Amino acid sequence: MLDVKLLREQLDLVKERLGSRAANIDWEEFTAVDRQRREALAELEKLKEKKNRLSAEIGKLKKSGGDASALMSQNEGLSEAIRNQEGPLGEVEERFQNLMLLIPNLPHESVPTGADAKDNREVRRWGDPRKFDFTPKNHWEIGEELGILDFARAAKISGARFVLYLDQGALLERGLINFMLDSHTQRGYRETLPPFLVNRDSVLGTAQLPKFEADLFRTMDPELYLIPTAEVPLTNIHRGEILSKEDLPINYVAYTPCFRREAGSYGQDVRGLIRQHQFNKVEMVKLTEALSSYDELEKLVADAEEILRQLEIPYRVVELCTGDLGFAAAKTYDLEVWLPGQGTYREISSCSNCEDFQARRAAIRYRSEKKGRPVFVHTLNGSGLAVGRTLVALLENYQQKNGTVVVPEVLRPYVRGLKHIG
Repeated sequence: MLDVKLLREQLDLVKERLGSRAANIDWEEFTAVDRQRREALAELEKLKEKKNRLSAEIGKLKKSGGDASALMSQNEGLSEAIRNQEGPLGEVEERFQNLMLLIPNLPHESVPTGADAKDNREVRRWGDPRKFDFTPKNHWEIGEELGILDFARAAKISGARFVLYLDQGALLERGLINFMLDSHTQRGYRETLPPFLVNRDSVLGTAQLPKFEADLFRTMDPELYLIPTAEVPLTNIHRGEILSKEDLPINYVAYTPCFRREAGSYGQDVRGLIRQHQFNKVEMVKLTEALSSYDELEKLVADAEEILRQLEIPYRVVELCTGDLGFAAAKTYDLEVWLPGQGTYREISSCSNCEDFQARRAAIRYRSEKKGRPVFVHTLNGSGLAVGRTLVALLENYQQKNGTVVVPEVLRPYVRGLKHIG
């Protein structure tokens, strides 16, 4: 959520910075509702102030033995007026909050201007794509031929966009999770295992609601949602709290399954592990001071990159343009891994600085001094990594002509010393 003071005092600047984000905001409605809200609040405060003065006069008159009946009658009239004012104020307050929740974050000034993914900017590459002396296969072909991925039986169990991992496939998935967690905890992250069901306040706090409600899975309890990412429970650990400067930065890492409705058709993504309703992910979340948050973003990206470097999988880092930014992000880097079966780079991690956008919603603040005024933290999040997509990269980059797949050396201690899948 943006600072309402910024929206009131520098609305033209906000419009300009959101111009390339395709934000469909009715600014005339916002301005009108904000004005109605302020006028209603001012009127209510005026009535309350008048009632307080009258109550004080009544108290003095009674104390001196005078007749306060006329003033008491006026006081009752003011009480009725206050009740009548509170109803309309509640309605306009709700409209105002709903409008505020639909305004996306402002892009950081360093973010390249652009309309969509084609305008993203490549920052760097690591590793050279392997040259094959045979035609490389897609991961779903490899997985089905090796008997470690079963999409047909998963569809029988659950429907489309699910997978059943078997034998060495299940072992690889589990090994990747443990490898990623060990790597991140060794780099200073605090491992957590959060709930996979969260309440409405949690998804509202990280800005999945109200804009992306259709993408979420909800339980029979209308207040409980399946998490779309561990970013939601991890960020909300400190919701409503005031931290001290000494607490920051806070670094969390967690493995969780993630649940998302993936509507529509995405070409090749209809098949395989790239876009599933349920998938595993290791997520990193940081809570930081404002002055250090962009340094922490670079560290976050480096920590995600380290996983790919240890696995020796070629990748590139891409800075998202304004039109491709997520709703809550001020700046985002995507890590895209090389997939020889598709002959292209595909996203495997997204690392974002949300600045104080989520913290305003979730009321997460800190004091730089013991008696200082609390200010909002900056929140950051990044995949470290999407586990299923990492498995995709392993199968496609390490496939052999004889149909087997080599297990990267760094991963072997996590898969019972397995050197090949076959």
